[in-house]
Amino acid sequence: MNERDNKLLDLYKEDMIQEAVVTTDKKLKVGIIGCGWIADGHLQEYLRMEDVEVVAVADLVPGKAEAFIAKDNLEGIRCYLNHKDMIDNEELDAVSICTYNTQHAGPAIYALEHGVNVMLEKPFTVTLEEAVAVVRAEKKSGKILTVGFQPRMSENMKMIKRIIDSGELGDIYYLQAGGGRRQGIPTPFGTSFIEKETAGIGAVGDIGSYSIDMLMNAVGYPKPLTVSGYTSNFFGTDPEYYAKKNHPEYAEKFGVDDFAAAFVRLEGGIILDFRISWAMHMDTSGDALILGTKGGLRIPSTNCWNGDFDKPLKVYRNVAGEPMCYEVPMLKNKEGIFHQKIRSFIDEVKKGPGKGKATIPTSEILYNQAIIDGIVKSAELGREIEIQIPEI
Repeated sequence: MNERDNKLLDLYKEDMIQEAVVTTDKKLKVGIIGCGWIADGHLQEYLRMEDVEVVAVADLVPGKAEAFIAKDNLEGIRCYLNHKDMIDNEELDAVSICTYNTQHAGPAIYALEHGVNVMLEKPFTVTLEEAVAVVRAEKKSGKILTVGFQPRMSENMKMIKRIIDSGELGDIYYLQAGGGRRQGIPTPFGTSFIEKETAGIGAVGDIGSYSIDMLMNAVGYPKPLTVSGYTSNFFGTDPEYYAKKNHPEYAEKFGVDDFAAAFVRLEGGIILDFRISWAMHMDTSGDALILGTKGGLRIPSTNCWNGDFDKPLKVYRNVAGEPMCYEVPMLKNKEGIFHQKIRSFIDEVKKGPGKGKATIPTSEILYNQAIIDGIVKSAELGREIEIQIPEI
């Protein structure tokens, strides 16, 4: 490890993950809304925690909540057909909302209005209007609402922001989001991710929200000003795409985007050059890039940005007048990042009213949603639009 590598590691050593002291004198009562596959991830993490008790689950599909609990042979957990009945009849400290995208806002608002803290899976919502309504409910309630972006827990992802904050790259002026899937339209559990009624948005919100968060968080989440967006669905609406899955009928149900691109102007003179895909005739749309006046950072491409990356970051700078490139050593996480996402939420809830804070606050993710909403609207209009975010 050379002197420059040591310098970069020193940027974050003091902020390494601190072991949380878990007290079990009072267990938090948690409910889960939506019992699909992502909900199982939440359930398994809660079951690991001695200071948490999952007391209820809800799903609007008859029998789904009961099956969700039965698969782990769990007893004493009450099942409901809707989130309102669960919240009205249980004394809950917190809920995980793991519903369809289009059902994120309603349960979140209802929980907050009834004094329940919320872990909300991404994307935040489908539209900016929904996101604003959720944030207003959160502010009025005084409760915590955090959004489920587990990559924020990765030490390698954290290093991106530390490099920017150190001034190593100078003033940032350009962000490029890359990555994306070649063949990855998410239909392993049916069509809820691809139907307009349930998903609302496609790749742009499902995995695009991750890359937007990674880059926007790195530069302090500047306010988005304008966007020129493009979306398409060439693969999702083609029956041949589903030939190997023996579900050509999925093409008729496909009602969202499978590819999106955009040019977004941000406050501070920064440009976000965005692209993401569920399907395309390319293995990647490129690495993510952050360009500054003193240096650049290359973030290795992944197919959906929902976790860590497996190659080192690369920093480009001039040294003694010569162009240089060096790798940032890969860092290890003390715990799985999905576990850290859930654990950090619980730790903040346990601090009590007015003391706990959202690990991933809505004040930031509101801008994430504004960009997604702007891309969709701009694509529909076929022109650049101004992003207008209402006062909260």
